[in-house]
Amino acid sequence: MSNIEAAKTVASLISSTLGPCAMLKMILDPMGGTVLTNDGNAILREIDVVHPAAKHMLELARAQDEEVGDGTTSVIILAGEILSLAQPLLERNIHPLKIVKGFTLALGDAIAAVERVATVIDPNNRSQLQEVVQACLGTKFTSHEEELMCNMAV
Repeated sequence: MSNIEAAKTVASLISSTLGPCAMLKMILDPMGGTVLTNDGNAILREIDVVHPAAKHMLELARAQDEEVGDGTTSVIILAGEILSLAQPLLERNIHPLKIVKGFTLALGDAIAAVERVATVIDPNNRSQLQEVVQACLGTKFTSHEEELMCNMAV
């Protein structure tokens, strides 16, 4: 259970940096300077952990950043929540493979739900593409910078 607690601790460290009301964290960089950020990946890059499960959470964030370039905070919080849901099942001595099977079934249901509400985007429709880019950049820039970046991206 200490593995789950360590992973949940990493998730709780950055959970307040997610969403439209995200809070900034103050980080001391190696040179003694101060950095204010709500970028979960930047925060996780600056912390040193020794617990193996916490290290796996940091590796998960790195993999998400390398593969997708965004969503590191979301993936860490999601992993922490999944582990939180698994913890009481493990305490009731339910075999981990049964828990994984249940989560896999839930994943199938979640994918089906997303597919039902998904919107097809026309790659030739500039305004649709700008909306997608704007949704991704929403918390990264000020409104003026966001508009400029959207136009550059599309």
